[in-house]
Amino acid sequence: MKKILCAERHDWKQTAESLGFLFHTIDDEPYWDESAYYQFTLKQIENDLEDPTTEIHEMCMDLVARVVQSEELLERLSIPAPFFDMVRTSWLEGHPHLYGRMDFSYNGSGPAKLLELNYDTPTSLYEAAAFQWGWLEQCIERGLLPKHADQFNSIDTKLHQAFAQLQLKQPFYFASMKDSVEDKGTTDYLRLIAEKVGIESRHIDIEDIGLTSDGRFVDLEDRWIPHLFKLHAWEFIFHEPFGAAIAQSDTQFFEPAWKSIISNKGILPLLWEFNKGHPNLLAAHLDTDPGKAVPKGWVRKPFFSREGANIELQTADGLIVKEDGPYTDAPFILQEFAPLPKFGDSFTLVGSWVIGDQAAGIGVREDNSLITKDSSRFLPHLILD
Repeated sequence: MKKILCAERHDWKQTAESLGFLFHTIDDEPYWDESAYYQFTLKQIENDLEDPTTEIHEMCMDLVARVVQSEELLERLSIPAPFFDMVRTSWLEGHPHLYGRMDFSYNGSGPAKLLELNYDTPTSLYEAAAFQWGWLEQCIERGLLPKHADQFNSIDTKLHQAFAQLQLKQPFYFASMKDSVEDKGTTDYLRLIAEKVGIESRHIDIEDIGLTSDGRFVDLEDRWIPHLFKLHAWEFIFHEPFGAAIAQSDTQFFEPAWKSIISNKGILPLLWEFNKGHPNLLAAHLDTDPGKAVPKGWVRKPFFSREGANIELQTADGLIVKEDGPYTDAPFILQEFAPLPKFGDSFTLVGSWVIGDQAAGIGVREDNSLITKDSSRFLPHLILD
């Protein structure tokens, strides 16, 4: 695994904007960064990332099957009791799912270590699936990369397969929050794939979804929403007024309610508990006293934090790194510290995508901190032996 500096395409910004990738720059700071790329060997990809992703996903599915049958475990994950039945039913009835992302600490040797699961509302999808693939093809075409360069990336293909298998006959709505350009970019990309496999799709802002007196979710024209992909986390929905109406509504949700089990960090202690010593897992347990200082060599994480918020760590040699944020009242876990590798001035995180139930590709992000935040940059990767 190497970081290699390279020339940017002179027209990459125009290309991005022509394709609808409008969040390539955020707050005047680069988000997409092609001034360098990460190079992997095929062995690193297949043995150290693809195989562990498949194995961990299978462990997660086994764990969901166990958790839905246990009120004690559902409670441990802070899923509100009124939603136990809905979560359980969504699993037992086999409600289909589309995607998820695992984040790993990996430096090119030794086992990749799972830091967390993003299995409900992961973003960085379009740039991983489509834009970095376009970068690779165009750079090869322009002679900027070797012709035999490849990429671990079947995300787009597998998404097409996943949507085609749904065989939906009614409109599929894709919803994101009104003011988020990045979230809209993610849902627009998924809509495009749905359309390509023959599914009629529509966008709706989450704030504009209505509820009729007889419990049906509708759009602004009072049309029923039969299928809804919502880029809005279940842990929020559980505490919102419309959440209580979901179980009795006749809307099919993506991601399904059972994803709430593996989309909060409370799942990490359970994964460790039932798979103790697995080479790709880090020791983790519930933090019963989050008021205490984080021990050396450990990380404190709230169950529901996002983009690095409210995470605190202490390295083995006593360096303390922490991020503020709004997630101060959630339960916390302690997880063994696995430092992100440092390339130059940046710390590097590998996100490994699961589409349906298959490992499908990676995206690499960098930050100037050991905690990856919403200010991280996305860099392309390639495979070269």
